[in-house]
Amino acid sequence: MIEKFLQYLELEKRYSAHTLKSYRSDLDQLQTYLVDTYDENHIEYLSHEMLRSWMVSLMETKISSRTISRKMSAVKSFFKWGRKFEYITNDPTLKIMLPKIPKRLPVYVDEEEMETINTDGIFPDTFEGIRDRVIVELFYQTGIRSNELLTLKTKDVDFLRGTIKVLGKRNKERIIPVGRDVISLMETYHKMRTADFKSSLFFFITLKGESLYPKLVYKIVNTYLGRISSLRKKSPHVLRHTFATHMLNRGADLNAIKELLGHSSLAATQVYTHNSIERLQEIHRKAHPNG
Repeated sequence: MIEKFLQYLELEKRYSAHTLKSYRSDLDQLQTYLVDTYDENHIEYLSHEMLRSWMVSLMETKISSRTISRKMSAVKSFFKWGRKFEYITNDPTLKIMLPKIPKRLPVYVDEEEMETINTDGIFPDTFEGIRDRVIVELFYQTGIRSNELLTLKTKDVDFLRGTIKVLGKRNKERIIPVGRDVISLMETYHKMRTADFKSSLFFFITLKGESLYPKLVYKIVNTYLGRISSLRKKSPHVLRHTFATHMLNRGADLNAIKELLGHSSLAATQVYTHNSIERLQEIHRKAHPNG
């Protein structure tokens, strides 16, 4: 049943490999607990008492409420899918109260630090160096997700108009403008890429001509952000947060940022207003006579 659910998420919902891996891990963990504790090998027969017991066992291991909430999200999705397609009649998650999650503001790189990314010598003047620079710049200029960059195809890059077309969550396509400097850099990379690797459909490839993979993209971003920023967390998603925060700080409309990020609701985008409010408060404290 779990395999059928994961196939649905992959083929119909187009969930990323990272999300699928997390869902598999969480559901397998729950199934193992059911077998060990209740001698029940079928997750679809889960009761709310069993589910509550599993949650208590997780809390006893001192893992965070955020992690527990994420695991419960996987379970909720499984039973929602099961009921939708009539594989399951009950939903034990309806009677479960999730632990409160403390609010955590998005981590982002300061504008001054991001400006230093173009300093000579940070990126080597090689195929990999130019490719890596394009990746970092594209994350920062567009706010796209890691999976959207990984699945970007050459045909979806419009050099003339200065746009890219990405396939986001729930199979939703969106067209995103890209600055002329980055488009020019992408053209340079593309010429180097097509000289040796004409067959690949994907825009970003390895030295062997293969498509990139999540771990490599994370390593690229982590390496170069480490050269300009002292942040503890340095990932593609940090650049997504950085894009949104800097856009908002420069006066961009929240709805426009929502569309560029590919959020389904404005509520998901509004988290960035907290960072902007904190920045305004700091400016007020420094500039106002009675601040």
